[in-house]
Amino acid sequence: YFVYLLQCCDNSIYTGITNDLERRFAEHKNKKGGRYTSSHQVEKIVYTEEFATKSEALKREAEIKSWKRDKKLELIKFAGNPEERRVAVRKETIIDQKLIKNQS
Repeated sequence: YFVYLLQCCDNSIYTGITNDLERRFAEHKNKKGGRYTSSHQVEKIVYTEEFATKSEALKREAEIKSWKRDKKLELIKFAGNPEERRVAVRKETIIDQKLIKNQS
């Protein structure tokens, strides 16, 4: 399964999951892929992550959907450089852990 982020022509970002990226992207392009993308023209896939199970993908999708736009853009930015992405994910984990501790 894949978690993917799409960029729409209005520069909005759509997050979803699928087991077939090519098919799902075509559905979005043809406005048959979901409520949001039926009213926002899809431009391109800007990020993907692959998971062994649907459950893992759904959890990651929910996590990314909970993020603000800026955080999603950082994820996309670091996608092209695995070393920078590891650093970004590590910082994100540290930040998330601090937030959890502060909320306790």
